[in-house]
Amino acid sequence: MKLMPLLYKNGFFLLIPIFVWNIILAPHLPEAYQLENFNEGIPRWIALGENIFRGIIFVMPAILLIDPKKLLLFMVGLVLYFMSWLLLILAPETSWSTSVVGFTAPAWLPIIWLAGIGMAGDRYYFKLPFSRWHYWVPSIGFVVFHVAHTSIIFQRWMS
Repeated sequence: MKLMPLLYKNGFFLLIPIFVWNIILAPHLPEAYQLENFNEGIPRWIALGENIFRGIIFVMPAILLIDPKKLLLFMVGLVLYFMSWLLLILAPETSWSTSVVGFTAPAWLPIIWLAGIGMAGDRYYFKLPFSRWHYWVPSIGFVVFHVAHTSIIFQRWMS
């Protein structure tokens, strides 16, 4: 197998727009989302679970070959995720941004693009049986902990 087609199909490349988006726009999110506020007072077990699953879902795509023809769900999820950030940045005082659903949208919408990565997954780089559930299970775990984390922040800032 040639190296370039394998690199082109590497699942890690799907995460690059998410990393760039987060780095560039995180400083523009409302005050509650700023790092010094967002991580304050979060129970250790929630932070630990969130970070363990985050590590898995961000490392695992590097060993995953993606079928580029199966990226529709990922793209839809990415657009919705980006829109949730833009609404918080551009319209932080609206009923959407101050509701629990809108405030936590950047925490629960990743399940769509994460499911899309799992759906586009074709096989591993090495000889192991592949199942989409290998990626979906830690994705669900991450989103559960991430939503719990964001819900705590919502309760603190909106009460």
